[in-house]
Amino acid sequence: MPELPEVETVRRGLQPAMEGSKIVKAEARRKDLRFPFQEDFVARLQGQTVTGLGRRAKYLMADLGSGDVLLMHLGMSGSFRVVQDAETQRPGQFHHPRGENRAHDHVVFHMSSGSTVIFNDPRRFGYMKIITRTALEDEPLLKGLGPEPLGNEFDAAMLAHACAARKTSLKAALLDQRVVAGLGNIYVCEALFRSQLSPKRLASTMVDKKQEPTDHARRLVTSIHAVLNQAIKAGGSSLRDHRQTTGELGYFQHSFQVYDREGENCHRGGCSGVVKRFTQNGRSTFWCPKCQK
Repeated sequence: MPELPEVETVRRGLQPAMEGSKIVKAEARRKDLRFPFQEDFVARLQGQTVTGLGRRAKYLMADLGSGDVLLMHLGMSGSFRVVQDAETQRPGQFHHPRGENRAHDHVVFHMSSGSTVIFNDPRRFGYMKIITRTALEDEPLLKGLGPEPLGNEFDAAMLAHACAARKTSLKAALLDQRVVAGLGNIYVCEALFRSQLSPKRLASTMVDKKQEPTDHARRLVTSIHAVLNQAIKAGGSSLRDHRQTTGELGYFQHSFQVYDREGENCHRGGCSGVVKRFTQNGRSTFWCPKCQK
């Protein structure tokens, strides 16, 4: 499933085609994706100008002139492509190219910019929902989400406070969207490696006896920032379905230091360890037991 860098890459790819442009025509080519479309889904979109295109955690959010917000989630295999002048571009792509079957083009936006924005989703785990801007705070899909990891609020003190009373592993805490929003398995593994912290470490070790953030917490926040910014610059990681609006694959997977590198020598200079994999909370965890403590 796409994580924050992939979704942010998609947002940036869609922005020129959608932001400031009117939805001249909207098409929902089936009644549902993961969830049924609202009965007035198309009617509430047509004729509306997209005044802004943002992101919250792993959600894309299109602000409409009507005061509504179109909430969009890519799911497991969803991707957008932008078509203009018979040329196809895609916002955000994964290492194994996904099918180009147009039968899975389920939602289409015809924009006044001259672009056509198409949502393709073979597995149909993605979804879209229209919410009034004033109701966003009470929206179940968004309520309870933690801070954005690249936002000004997310720092060592906030991470320490969120982890203080937790008896779970550090990795499990970072994957909890209530602690920090948008992180997933790939980037948590990579950030933990960079900060030399074990995924098995107790989350509560991010805070000391005085309830202050530890050096571990400061290192981890710095690593999270670095990994996410590098991944966004690389267009995300393309493992299965993620595609950029340009039609290119993201290439951050070539920079992985531990993720999906089981059995390889540790990439940290001076470390003689070997990358291991184990199952943690139902997910594969990759780490170097020698240098991650």
